[in-house]
Amino acid sequence: MSIDQSSYAESFQSQLDDVIAEMSGQLRSASRDDGHWLFELEADATIPSEYVLLRHFLGEPNAEAEPKIARYLRRIQGDHGGWPLFHEGEFNISASVKAYYALKLIGDDVDAPHMVRAREAILAYGGAARSNVFTRFTLALFGQVPWRAVPVMPVEIMLLPRWFPFHLSKVSYWSRTVIVPLIVLTALKPLARNPLGVDIRELFTVPPEEEKRYNVNPTGTSIGDCFLALDKVLRAAEPLFPKRSRLRAIEKAMHFAKERLNGIDGLGGIYPAMANLVMAYHAMGYPADHPDAAMARDAVENLLTLGEDEAYVQPCLSPVWDTALAFHAMLESGEDPEGPTLKRASAWLRGRQVLDTVGDWADRRPDVRPGGWAFQYANDHYPDVDDTAAVVMALHRQGEAANATAIERATEWILDMQSENGGWGAFDADNTHHYLNHIPFADHGALLDPPTADVTARCLGMLCQLGYDRSHPAVARALDYLAAEQEADGSWYGRWGANYVYGTWSVLCALNAAGEDPAGPMVSRAVAWLIDRQREDGGWGEDCASYDPAQKDAVKESTPSQTAWAVLGLMAAGQADSDAVRRGIAYLIGHPRDGARWQEKLYTGVGFPRVFYLKYHGYAAYFPLWAVSRYRSLMRRNDRTVQYGI
Repeated sequence: MSIDQSSYAESFQSQLDDVIAEMSGQLRSASRDDGHWLFELEADATIPSEYVLLRHFLGEPNAEAEPKIARYLRRIQGDHGGWPLFHEGEFNISASVKAYYALKLIGDDVDAPHMVRAREAILAYGGAARSNVFTRFTLALFGQVPWRAVPVMPVEIMLLPRWFPFHLSKVSYWSRTVIVPLIVLTALKPLARNPLGVDIRELFTVPPEEEKRYNVNPTGTSIGDCFLALDKVLRAAEPLFPKRSRLRAIEKAMHFAKERLNGIDGLGGIYPAMANLVMAYHAMGYPADHPDAAMARDAVENLLTLGEDEAYVQPCLSPVWDTALAFHAMLESGEDPEGPTLKRASAWLRGRQVLDTVGDWADRRPDVRPGGWAFQYANDHYPDVDDTAAVVMALHRQGEAANATAIERATEWILDMQSENGGWGAFDADNTHHYLNHIPFADHGALLDPPTADVTARCLGMLCQLGYDRSHPAVARALDYLAAEQEADGSWYGRWGANYVYGTWSVLCALNAAGEDPAGPMVSRAVAWLIDRQREDGGWGEDCASYDPAQKDAVKESTPSQTAWAVLGLMAAGQADSDAVRRGIAYLIGHPRDGARWQEKLYTGVGFPRVFYLKYHGYAAYFPLWAVSRYRSLMRRNDRTVQYGI
């Protein structure tokens, strides 16, 4: 090595050490007093807009929050005049209609420039009648469209037997918790109080009561046409349903919700379900001080995030996910496993394990003991397979004796949650009734929770980190599933992170833990894909638009979190010494930082592909730290092998 090369290497190492020391200290300081981490979780304009609409539905506008929400909505309006689903994304009709309505309810003048631009964009797209089902449902509650604008979802579905083609157990947990209070509202058809009498008739190209074509076949297939025809039959038959069975179905729906009220964390731990339940209680005539109704209201208000100048509403809270991933990053950076920071974190995680509640997952796995972790502070009916695997790997790495029982119970649960095809879904096993994605209600395309490569990779990585090998049937089946799921270009689809970079990182880590040959075709094709995707600045980026098959290669700019995923994946594939990894690390140590986070404005998280995206504020804190720390630890060893499943 020449003198210049040696000096460069020393300078590079010094920068690496400085960044790790700085950012691990910042992340340590960001932990809460009881040991857990929590970062904000931001979606698009939809959730804060829905909050404004909810408060006006109840006749109780939030005078403190509304001006701040209005400033937030105006700031994130796109250059196209409407609102996107993610930062700098394309116009989205449904988000735009809700944002426009929210701003008008707050008091924005319809002739203000930003409102004119929004209205013109919405009308150019076909008007509010072209919104998705959930938006039209909101508009029906406000009397802006007739109830025929939404598909028929009779509350009597609560009474259907499990063998019936449609049953709540056959859809995802998030669909379940959103649908149940929604169908109560559909049965009761309440009208929003709307104390200011605000309407949005100007957003329709023809008067909404004259619109003929609201509900459409979401997939364009023949089975979709059949379901659309069935919707018309149900609409004609619904008035003939016996009143007694309707009342019994409403009672069963409200009982379902009460069982899952979940305290301050709310029904399902997600805003849409919570808001629907608040409206259902209101429509049922529950007084505001009724314990259940008050608890549901508190859960919604708990998601309101008030800043000094702006406010928005988080779709849910992510403490278990944040804590598990921050835990990994801190371990990687050299934090003492037996030190106070991680001992508090492990104790906090152990205290959040779901050990007693038999959740909805048991419908498919009735003889399995609970043992997972939820995503939120509490959501005991809906533990998350992905979170559970990430927590187990963190606790196992720490090695604290007190973790052993928690790991054993979680592993038992994970093994039994494997689907028949060898993969894992996020919340249920074998949630694969794909024909249901053809019903008119499913125009969002996110009704189900089938196995995915990224969740499967996390479970496989966990099992292999714990010592399971290819001789175990669960490992063998998972490897077969991942081999079958690899894309033609070598990547893997990322269901819960954007997108192929996320999926490919996840799978490469799992394949390394399983002992897959890095020179074999499955790994080498993935490595070649990742290297080909590296950008001139040394980083990686992938736009949320990549979920559209026509825009699979979409990218705006490199991001720290996606760069971290790429280099973590490459290092797991034996590429720690490669120029691609070194350039990726150089990008990370040179990228601007702010507090505990690398600066990152683009969204890299996903709720539902092509429908709902997320900005995890923590991703730009723990993932880059994790990547640069792993690189340093590998460079200090002769053996460049990554020892863990994630």
